[in-house]
Amino acid sequence: MDRPGFLAALVMWQAMVVAMMTPTVLPWIVAYGRLTAPTPASGETGMVTGPMAAFTGGYFAIWLAYSAVAAFVQVSARQAAWMEGGRLIMPLGGAVLLASGLSQFTPFKQACLTHCRNPLTYFLANWRNGPVGGFRMGVVHGAYCLGCCWLVMLSGFALGVMNLAWMAVLTAVLCVEQWAPWGVTVGRVFGAVLAIWGLALLM
Repeated sequence: MDRPGFLAALVMWQAMVVAMMTPTVLPWIVAYGRLTAPTPASGETGMVTGPMAAFTGGYFAIWLAYSAVAAFVQVSARQAAWMEGGRLIMPLGGAVLLASGLSQFTPFKQACLTHCRNPLTYFLANWRNGPVGGFRMGVVHGAYCLGCCWLVMLSGFALGVMNLAWMAVLTAVLCVEQWAPWGVTVGRVFGAVLAIWGLALLM
């Protein structure tokens, strides 16, 4: 394993993940901050930043693990000559796009998406006090978010790992999918487009 190459890829993936996932998790962080804000009876002022930071840290800890796996796959694929110019060769790229598209229609994806669209329901049912509790809730939410998005984000292997235009498209779709009333429909349409695109590349 090319360790310097792996570390560089890890930093790149984590930076990319933070840039893409922050807009989707920000409403969760805001909601959590409101729930952990001091009450007037406590005599304290301002926001409690410790639990919020812990929740955010737990969330991105999950994505750090994902980034490590993605970096390992990228370096391994490059060493095996399966990548050219930052993207997978055909037909591997087409297969990744097809799998990414089809994943949008699976029950597992829909279950994770339902979780991601309902922060208050999750907090009320799984509340844990303090920074440790915040970190645990962040980890669990991060796991659901990972289940919702991991295959779609791998589409970057087919279209360019550092393709900024594709990163912007994915970020927009993920935000709409998780927060707009018609987001589920948008996600499925996007999945159909990816699947058709992947089939076209395979053929």
